[in-house]
Order: sequence, then structure tokens, then C-alpha cells
Amino acid sequence: MTQSYRITLLPGDGIGPEIMTVAVAVLKLVGQQLDLKWEFTEALIGGAAIEATGEPLPAATLEACRNSDGVLLAAIGGYQWDNLPRHQRPETGLLGLRAGLGLFANLRPATIFPQLVDASSLKKEVVEGVDIMVVRELTGGVYFGQPKGIFTTETGQKRGVNTMVYTESEIDRIGKVALETAQKRSGKLCSVDKANVLDVSQLWRDRITQMAAKYPDIELSHLYVDNAAMQLLRAPKQFDTIVTGNLFGDILSDAAAMLTGSIGMLPSASLGEDGPGVFEPVHGSAPDIAGQDQANPLAQVLSAAMMLRYGLNQPTAADRIEQAVLQVLEQGDRTGDIMSPGMNQLGCKAMGEALIKVLSHS
Repeated sequence: MTQSYRITLLPGDGIGPEIMTVAVAVLKLVGQQLDLKWEFTEALIGGAAIEATGEPLPAATLEACRNSDGVLLAAIGGYQWDNLPRHQRPETGLLGLRAGLGLFANLRPATIFPQLVDASSLKKEVVEGVDIMVVRELTGGVYFGQPKGIFTTETGQKRGVNTMVYTESEIDRIGKVALETAQKRSGKLCSVDKANVLDVSQLWRDRITQMAAKYPDIELSHLYVDNAAMQLLRAPKQFDTIVTGNLFGDILSDAAAMLTGSIGMLPSASLGEDGPGVFEPVHGSAPDIAGQDQANPLAQVLSAAMMLRYGLNQPTAADRIEQAVLQVLEQGDRTGDIMSPGMNQLGCKAMGEALIKVLSHS
């Protein structure tokens, strides 16, 4: 029986349209193979939306996303919009999308592909076998806390203010996602905070500890964020699942991503309690190579696989895509960002064609 899904596509800016084209082609083929039907709707976000409508997240885009089963986002941003007022920048559209869909949990895997071990800047023995899932709280913390802004004091000085705030319920719901994620993996969860300095982190640690007591099969540990950053580089294989707040998660997930050798290989999933999730590569819009057929589409393709796995409950389709990515790497196909001597360098379009060829024979 054919299953039908409404998917909103947000190509965005820079290399976004190029890598989205590859991901859509892969989804279409896998859909044909597994009797899955896609109803694609394309919408504007980021700089592309600013140019067309004057705002980074048009109401029509948010409505299209709310009415879909999954949202596949490519990349946003570019130099030409960096000097706009904060509320008009492309990144504000992304924050608005997360808040508008209630996407409080961000899952960012940092898995080193065996074929790319030598691409990491760390020694092979340090990174070989790394498989980390960072669970980042996404709609609270210092990015959303109030008050915030730049104010003038009584003495005439400018004073910048951001507020880091979490409620018990916000911590509990991200804790539940992290604990359940750890259950599906190795059963180890490390919670990262700054409880020795920050009161909000002390509440975070207390609540995560209380939550973990309900999961006797989970081995819970705690680290301060500065030590966690050091440990990620010193001995990353000690980690399996990491849970942390918005600011710390933003930083640590990028650090974990670079263990793998290329941020161009890594997908992410942003999930809420109900409604559609947003699935996107962790890299940016790379405006310096946009339109030059140099982009690596594999993170976008793997984001589509995460959509299938975590958003649409189609693990067989997700497995098929992930295995195809492994196979093209195994046969030596590389884009420029992951190129190494003796490999076959491809552009974005050709990498997409290689994936389609592999999938066609699977």
C-alpha cells in the first residue's frame, strides 16, 4: 500500500538549491523503490525570502511547514545580508522556524565514516570508531531568554544583555529525548553544563539527575562544558550521547562535527513534541562556492535519511540511503572538501548521479 507524505523543501541560499536537488532526486528514487509517495512544496526562507518578500521567514513558509509531514532545509545566509538589522537577517528566520514549529530538540550525530578517517585533523587512533549523538536543547537558553538587547545606562554607556534561562519543564522534556536516545544507543548519557558557576546550570544538573533516576538502564555522567570541550578532542570515544543546553550545544556539536574530518558530511534533526521536524545539514550556505558545482551534497542526503528515520518512521528507506552514501565513499568518490590522494573527485551533480547509480542497483 502506497504511503504518501507532504514534504516542505526549503532550499534557502548559497549552495542550498544545488544540494537540495540531489536530495530530492534520491528521495524520489527510494520512494519509487519502496512505494512511498512524496508531495513536495518548495518555500522561501533566509536570504532568498528577504529578497522576495523583505522578511526572512514569510508567514506562508511557516504555514506550509506546519501543514507538512516533514521539512527538509538546506542552508541559509550570505555576506550580502550580514549588515541588516538583527530581526531581518537570514538567521532570524531559522530561529523563527524553530520557535514556530516548537522544535526544542536538536539531534546532531558526529559519526566518523571508516572511509574518511584520514580526513580528520586528529590522529587516526583517536577518532577511528567515533560515534557520538549530541542532543541540544533548541528553543530556550541564552538565545531566547528575556530580557535581551543593547541598552543605554544612566551614565550613557551601551550595555549588551542576554539572559540564560531554563524552566524545569524545558529541561525535563529535552532530558526525556536524550535518555530515550541513549537507550537506543549504548546506554551512556553525558550531561554538559556549567553548574559550578551558573545557577541555571545547577537547576539543569538537578533535573537531569532526577530524570535519569527513572531510567535505571542508563549510565549518567556530568561534565562542565569547558572540560567537555577538552575531552571531545582528547578522547572522543568516551562519549556516546551528550545532552546540553542551547549555547553549549551549538559550540560542542560543531566541535564534535570536525572530529569527522568534514562538516560537509553531517546531518541534523530538529524535533518537537508533535508536528513536523526540520532536517538539515549542519554546514552553512558556503556562498564562496555557490553555483560552481563544488558543494558536497552528502550531508543534505543524510538529512533526508534522518527525516525518514526520525520524522516519518521509515527506517528501511533511511537505511537504504545511508548504505548508498557509504558505498559511494567506498568506491572512492569524493567532493573537494573530503578529497584525498588517489580518490575520484566529483562535483555536486556528479556525486548525486553516483548515489542514484548505487541506489538503482540496491
